Amino acid sequence: MNRGRTDKPTLASVAELAGVSVPTVSKVINGRDDVAAGTRGRVQLALARLGYESPVQRRLRTSAPALVDLVFDGLNTSYSLAILMGITNCASAENVEVVLSTVTPGKLKSTNHLEWSSRLADSGRRGLILVTSEVTTEQLEAFERRNIPVVVIDPLNPPPSGFVSIGATNWAGGKAAVEHLIELGHRRIGFIGGPDAAECSMARLHGYLAALRAHGIDVRDDYILSGNFNLPSGVRGASKLLSLAEPPTAIFAGSDLTALGVLDEARRRDLRVPEDLSLVGFDGTDLAEQSVPRLTSVSQPLQEMGRSALRSVLRLANGEELESLHVEFATTLVVRDSTAPPASAV
Repeated sequence: MNRGRTDKPTLASVAELAGVSVPTVSKVINGRDDVAAGTRGRVQLALARLGYESPVQRRLRTSAPALVDLVFDGLNTSYSLAILMGITNCASAENVEVVLSTVTPGKLKSTNHLEWSSRLADSGRRGLILVTSEVTTEQLEAFERRNIPVVVIDPLNPPPSGFVSIGATNWAGGKAAVEHLIELGHRRIGFIGGPDAAECSMARLHGYLAALRAHGIDVRDDYILSGNFNLPSGVRGASKLLSLAEPPTAIFAGSDLTALGVLDEARRRDLRVPEDLSLVGFDGTDLAEQSVPRLTSVSQPLQEMGRSALRSVLRLANGEELESLHVEFATTLVVRDSTAPPASAV
């Protein structure tokens, strides 16, 4: 998908932008070493800004098997593995090779967009899939100029208009989780989410709030905590909530890993789940089925989200138009053993 590019850059336009001759640009493109470092840098910057693609790069990009980069902003074992399985299973069927890498959470947006896009273009990448990443407009536009389509799964921040993202019905899932607890009789329900800037976490929180308000239950600020979708966040959050003078009788955790942290803290306090504390997670990973007790969780189709991301990247790389730039897969509440009516009236 190209948004508004009509004229392909030429050697002459690159040379003009870099302030060098056309032969100098040709030398840089062909890897000649008789170009000064400063001049080479100006040419490479101009190539990236204009999105110039050499015949060699074009052959690499269109060769079989296709190469697609997959970048995780941190590697959450169960969540990431499910998405990775969906992508790699689809890649095998589509004759695509996937190059996997991770970055420190929160650091991806500081990556130099021109260097990053040039490196992928020079290596013939057909596309890029980013998972739970905070990506900048400048980065996305740099990839577009180099003809590298990007698809973002569960983006931490909404991608700019015109770019593709894939997620789940987080608001509906959050509302369903809390509706389930309310139907069991709970009125004091805590929430431990992800980062405040994470769009998916905010949607889950708003679903939580919508369920409480629909049933006339007061929203307590001290029951709402943010975290990082990991186990330590669950431990810390549960410690704060369960230390309150009037602790919640149920907790909705923004991820299954966070819910496991809540379980750990409940055990440390000799609280039984679900007899003393009900608990709902989010993601529906294998962790939910394997935990003790088995975790009630909002399941999102992570493998299908991964498959959809790869198919979308390949379609964009082939010049096809997508029916929608944002795809949301339905979530489903799976009730297991970690939820029950409160032990006493509240």
